[in-house]
Amino acid sequence: MNDLLRIAVDAAREAGAAVRGYYKDSYTVKEKGQDNPLTDADLASDRILEAHLRQRFPDYGWLSEESVDDPVRLGREWAWIVDPLDGTKEFTLGIPEFVVSIGLVHRGEAKLGVLYNPIKEELFAGFVGGGATFNGEPCRVSTHEGLQGARVVCSRTEMKKGMFDKWIGQLTPVPVGSVAYKFGLVAAGRAEATFTPQPRNEWDICGGVAVVLAAGGRASNGAGEPYAFNRPDPLHHGVCATNGHVHEAILGLIREA
Repeated sequence: MNDLLRIAVDAAREAGAAVRGYYKDSYTVKEKGQDNPLTDADLASDRILEAHLRQRFPDYGWLSEESVDDPVRLGREWAWIVDPLDGTKEFTLGIPEFVVSIGLVHRGEAKLGVLYNPIKEELFAGFVGGGATFNGEPCRVSTHEGLQGARVVCSRTEMKKGMFDKWIGQLTPVPVGSVAYKFGLVAAGRAEATFTPQPRNEWDICGGVAVVLAAGGRASNGAGEPYAFNRPDPLHHGVCATNGHVHEAILGLIREA
């Protein structure tokens, strides 16, 4: 796992360098769907990740937001699940809250993750059972207990819609861009939780789930069920990633929401 982690970190750094080269520069933006842009940076990052991971490990499954899905992955024991640029919307707006996200799963369980923010030079990495690091130094989830004063990194859109208004004064909501980046902040102890009742795809969350688990936290879908990855349908309903201490309480807020 240490060798796999090193390879994934190298891949994330090289892909991040490509993304950084496009940041606040000229690039092509296309719309894949409502509020879902695609840029040259996404595609450049995807090509680099494929070269480092998919081509180097041909027996592993592959699921990327920017690649045509190959159902062969469903029969593979190991699978890479990646988002070449998680937080493309923030990227296009010049907000440095996006990451290259890499996850590795074994028989459906997230085992290894790397999240790299190439603008802030922040690298969250780790594997389950081997611990997590932030910029090369060991990191752990926070020890904060209870909802009172808990820092929750949340969606800007959901914040603007007022989803967190009723909990302000109890929670401390902090709007942040990329879904995967939020997971990294929880893993590094910079927040107690991130959650949403809204569905998210495997490439949005897989790498982050692995890093949070490696850092001693807990991650589940909105119903409190452990994630099972590399499924035919990559969409999961609800996100809850925490330091573990506040997990059940956060699930209660998801049910309330």
